[in-house]
Amino acid sequence: ATWRATAQEVVMNRVKAVARQVAADPVQSRPDGTSDFQKGQRDFSTTSTTKIAGARLYGGGSDDHPCYDFDSPLKTYTNGVEGPNNTRTIVGSLNGEKIQIPDVDSAYNTPHPEVICWKPEYKGLPDTLQHRMKFGLIIPSTNTTVEYDFWTMIKSNKDLAGIGFHAAGILIDAPKLSSDEDMLEFLAQFRRQILVTVDRVMTAEPQYLIMGMSLETFFGGWEGNQEFKAELAGRCGLSLSTGAEACKAALGKFGAKKVAVITPYQDIGDKNVVKFFSEIGCEVTRIVGLKCGSATDIAHVPAQWCEDVILNHLDGPDVDAIVQCGTNLSMLEVADRLEGVIGKPIIPINAATLWFALRQCGIMEPLYGCSRLCREF
Repeated sequence: ATWRATAQEVVMNRVKAVARQVAADPVQSRPDGTSDFQKGQRDFSTTSTTKIAGARLYGGGSDDHPCYDFDSPLKTYTNGVEGPNNTRTIVGSLNGEKIQIPDVDSAYNTPHPEVICWKPEYKGLPDTLQHRMKFGLIIPSTNTTVEYDFWTMIKSNKDLAGIGFHAAGILIDAPKLSSDEDMLEFLAQFRRQILVTVDRVMTAEPQYLIMGMSLETFFGGWEGNQEFKAELAGRCGLSLSTGAEACKAALGKFGAKKVAVITPYQDIGDKNVVKFFSEIGCEVTRIVGLKCGSATDIAHVPAQWCEDVILNHLDGPDVDAIVQCGTNLSMLEVADRLEGVIGKPIIPINAATLWFALRQCGIMEPLYGCSRLCREF
């Protein structure tokens, strides 16, 4: 008991010290992703002590978070029935990663002794509406765009029937983004909540994760992106699509090396975007940050504003492609329409992120109405 109390006191003293530093100089005391970024600088620890009933039913993890077990031949499903654990392993077509797709079907529809009208062929059937692929989607609680864009892309392309999303919102209780300091605080909030949000989405038994918030995936450049992916995959066992890596893959498909970028960010966000693209071998010839005042403010940017920025401030002979960052900024229609005007690809972050997830999971049908990227590759 004595050593435990002493350890708790040490931890509390550290927390208080960090709090004093943040209060004294919030920007300087937090990693900004651009100043000597190193793995481990970001704090993804959570203060949640919530226990998830049945967490161990996923085969791995612990009492406080679910994580898939891909290796055991059998597992106990959430209905309490033990059944086959038929993991499917594939190689991602865009980055060559090993992707393990969990079995989320085999023991479902196992009959109760008193059930009526049941037939043997019902056992092990997939999710009725999401029978082809069930994605877990992580979004900020302030985001009203990602789900709309994703469902628009799926519902507008009938060949993608049977693909769906289960979304969980990362609690954002201070959405103001009117300065670099605000943006770093926003990211700190995000990190405190991201892992418990992953736990929440896991209760729907998704087969692959999609990160519907892009700034953190650009933070710290390529190394920061890979660290973020490892953090989430280590929590739940699933592979995931991030906006930053999706943009890398998209630009590679077009052979684009000189890019212009539109974002809703403040300067610190734009600097991280430039850092990321520079590290993957691209030159950012121009970047326009709209400096939206809050996370919710982003969804209120009109399409005309984005169109004006692209035509009058970003496009030029020194640009191979235009990239849009910020998932609460919808640009599917604008990109699809303006590509024919400027004669070069425009990559909207939401289209790229979903495209990456689909292609990684072996879903190769073209998507229309949401940019050349989704139609051609």
